[in-house]
Amino acid sequence: MIRYADALHRVLDHAATLAAAPCRTVDALGRVLAQAVTSPLALPSFDHAAMDGYALYARQPLAAGSEHAVLGSQAAGDDSRASAGMAWEIMPGASLPDGLDAVVPVERTELLARHDDGAPARIRLLDSVRAGDNVRLAGSDVAPGAAALAAGTRLGPAQLMLLAALGVAQVPVVRRARVAVICTGKELVADPALMLGSGQIHNSNGPYLVAALALAGAEVLSCETVDDTAVTFASALQRAREAGADLIVSTGAVSMGRYDFVPDMLGQLGAVELFHKVAMRPGKPLLAAVLGKGPLVLALPGTPMAVAVGLRFFVAPVLRAMAGQPAEPGWRAVLDTPQQPKAGLRHFLRARLRQGEDGRLHASVLDHPQPFRIQPFAEADAWVVLPEEAGEVPAGALVEITSLQPWQAFTVTQAPAERRPGNQA
Repeated sequence: MIRYADALHRVLDHAATLAAAPCRTVDALGRVLAQAVTSPLALPSFDHAAMDGYALYARQPLAAGSEHAVLGSQAAGDDSRASAGMAWEIMPGASLPDGLDAVVPVERTELLARHDDGAPARIRLLDSVRAGDNVRLAGSDVAPGAAALAAGTRLGPAQLMLLAALGVAQVPVVRRARVAVICTGKELVADPALMLGSGQIHNSNGPYLVAALALAGAEVLSCETVDDTAVTFASALQRAREAGADLIVSTGAVSMGRYDFVPDMLGQLGAVELFHKVAMRPGKPLLAAVLGKGPLVLALPGTPMAVAVGLRFFVAPVLRAMAGQPAEPGWRAVLDTPQQPKAGLRHFLRARLRQGEDGRLHASVLDHPQPFRIQPFAEADAWVVLPEEAGEVPAGALVEITSLQPWQAFTVTQAPAERRPGNQA
């Protein structure tokens, strides 16, 4: 049995970064940049006013009480104009007339006279004004030629806003990882509309993996449900290989029982086993292998929380590596529920988060830790991760936490969490 960190290291050694391809920026939501994007222009691209007011020449500070003639008005979108050394009425976003270098807010001026058309003709300053006041300088957000976004960045709405502002119409992105899902078990009913027969259950692992993989940025090629025979599993593997899968994720038939045929079948197909059994709970029987020069295989146990842990702590890091992304940063929270984990195993525990009165993030491990229970998973905010050597963990200890799903940020319960007794992990 291998430790979790060693197992993950072996898997990531076989998760090569996928090829890059051009993508229209408008279609790039959720994609990962294959190369850094450098700015083709200055942002802002010209000096402009930050607010309604008057543009002035203030290289030498202008004193409060000084009076200034107003030559004209400058609105956003107007061509730059010669200032003739006089003040200009100006609107937010408008370029400064040539030679002017400051803006005084309209409310910090006194209007002394108007032109015949009603436009301001003369003003008095209520405050002193210096060069640069209320001016957004060209390149103050992004300089031309500067790195705008780093390689490995997942493109969300904020990143797309930046690319649009820079006029970047196309970006190089990493190809989506192609993933096939195979669920084993003659008791599984794949169609939720069908009535269950004796001894049958609805397949919940398949829909979970399809949804989780898609939201994590993968292209899900297929999701098959096969019975407990090696031949049907082998046929499903072959179809996944022919479809061009980069990663095959299976569930069930991976332990030591008479119907757990996955390890033997992978061996018969010439797969190179990376490991089988990880010192963790849940999900200890997890197996990883490489099918010749073909896809990586992660064979997960069939229990729902073993599948969820396998997805979060093995599949998700593999997808990040294939996309050229670095490992996720670590997070910590104060543990509110003491734990007594079994020695020698890394434990992944479902938890709720809250912000305590001390301003720190607190985690409460949920009751009913059994790996077949799905409802606590649906109620959780995060995973609490206890390392193999954790020993007894008292309330108040700082523990590692990870977001519940790889595509999610942390969610935090608003009301103080109800105190629960500690669980035997």
